[in-house]
Amino acid sequence: MSGRRKKEKTKKYFDYSLLFLIVFLLGFGLVMLYSVSAYEAQSEFGDATYYLRHQARNTLIGLVGMVIAARIPYQVWRNRWVSRFVYGFAFLLCAAVIAVGNDANGSTRWLQIGPISFQPSEIAKVAVIIYLAAILSRMPKQIRDFKSILKIMVRVAPLLAVIAYSNLSTAIIVAGICVLMMFVASPKYSHFLVLGLLVVGFGAVFILTQPYRSDRIMAWLHPEDYPDEAYQTLQGLYAIGSGGLFGKGLGASIQKLGYVPEAQNDFIFTIICEELGLFGGICVILLFILLIWRFMVIANNAADLFGAMLVVGVLSHISLQVILNLAVVTNSMPNTGVILPFISYGGTSMVFLLTEMGLVLSVSRGIHLDTDYPAE
Repeated sequence: MSGRRKKEKTKKYFDYSLLFLIVFLLGFGLVMLYSVSAYEAQSEFGDATYYLRHQARNTLIGLVGMVIAARIPYQVWRNRWVSRFVYGFAFLLCAAVIAVGNDANGSTRWLQIGPISFQPSEIAKVAVIIYLAAILSRMPKQIRDFKSILKIMVRVAPLLAVIAYSNLSTAIIVAGICVLMMFVASPKYSHFLVLGLLVVGFGAVFILTQPYRSDRIMAWLHPEDYPDEAYQTLQGLYAIGSGGLFGKGLGASIQKLGYVPEAQNDFIFTIICEELGLFGGICVILLFILLIWRFMVIANNAADLFGAMLVVGVLSHISLQVILNLAVVTNSMPNTGVILPFISYGGTSMVFLLTEMGLVLSVSRGIHLDTDYPAE
């Protein structure tokens, strides 16, 4: 046989761009966390590095979780019994918070097991993504039927209810993840108008059950009439406004010196804008946009529907959390206590966010690139 024949060769893929973005966000987050929290840590604990050390420790644990999740073939989580176990385990932990949870800052959201304190609601986010991705991958045609969508929501409703009892903001994020995953999987978008109304009604019921939630809405609408409830938001807006275009410089914030309460948590973006200016704030937003773009690339090229749905779930989680956090700190919506991923201080959140990144990287490892090479 004359001439050169071409043989097809399969090459495995790994998304190094996503890995770089994750590492960069983690490094930036640690630098900003130290800048924001050093004064309060020194005042409260006599150690300016208190929050930094704890965040670095949790980041290392999360990176270990990310590596493990990335090396486990993601198809393992598609197994019916595995996905059900993950969902059931998360439900039991969230239910345990209601019975024996620890109170901190006026909220009961933590479980204490020995020396370890954690938020089960963060585990629930990962569990819902895995559970829902497994369900959707087994019924790609039935999802066009509105009855199937309602059946899925009925399955997830118990977990949403136990989360919302003590942590409405997380319940909103979990409900949003579910809706967005089904929205992407379903070819009929008209169904989601009704579903959206149901989610809004679900949230309204839980808002009315707790007076402090109604007070937050009134403080958002009329901050001048609720100086105590709107204090954190107003101080955060002062921080953003005083930063100008390029900021006061790293470490030079005034508002972090006790004016913005718990600045290292959900209001860390306001101090970023004060120290790095509008330019720094836009750069942070662009980093998250790049992160979401990499998720979209991986989801579009995933080897199967389950892998694509896993990535869509993580994409939905990160997108919702970033949008809600930025909306809160700019007073575009009532204060909900949602942290900024990878940057805000938070142990359980950091560990399971990085575990989610491991799931996405596992899906990226399953992508096969078909290349042609000449053979003699």
